[in-house]
Amino acid sequence: MPISIDVGDVIAGLAFLLSAYATWQTVSFNKKQRSLVESQEKLNNRLLEKENEDSLRERRADLGASFIKLGSSKYRLKIWNKGAATARNVRLEFPEGNDVVIDSDVTDKFPLESLERHQSVELIAAVYMKTKRKHVVRLIWEDEAQSYNEKLSYPTL
Repeated sequence: MPISIDVGDVIAGLAFLLSAYATWQTVSFNKKQRSLVESQEKLNNRLLEKENEDSLRERRADLGASFIKLGSSKYRLKIWNKGAATARNVRLEFPEGNDVVIDSDVTDKFPLESLERHQSVELIAAVYMKTKRKHVVRLIWEDEAQSYNEKLSYPTL
């Protein structure tokens, strides 16, 4: 039994091949589209994280301490706020003992009600020959981001 192929069969075969090609292109496009959507979601999540970090950074104070030298023999312990927010209820502790800053100066100025951005407080330091060069200062404060912040600073002479 011979098989005869007429024009309708050729057209149907070409339509089938064209349909298969179109299906393959659609599946390929959908894969690319899916990967694009996934990368878009990752990018959006990273942008949200960055925005949250920036928002938190703007509500956070960042305190530090360092010794500054005035003249040939005068020293001050400078407590400063380089953060974006105001630090409130600032307290100062010396975990390894205080043998350099005058105690009356500390008790007169601390706890400090607020320390604005780029504001600082200086404490008189009594430096003599046997004063150790490295000190530990614990800074404790509140800000808009947290009700309790603590930072150890290691100012050196």
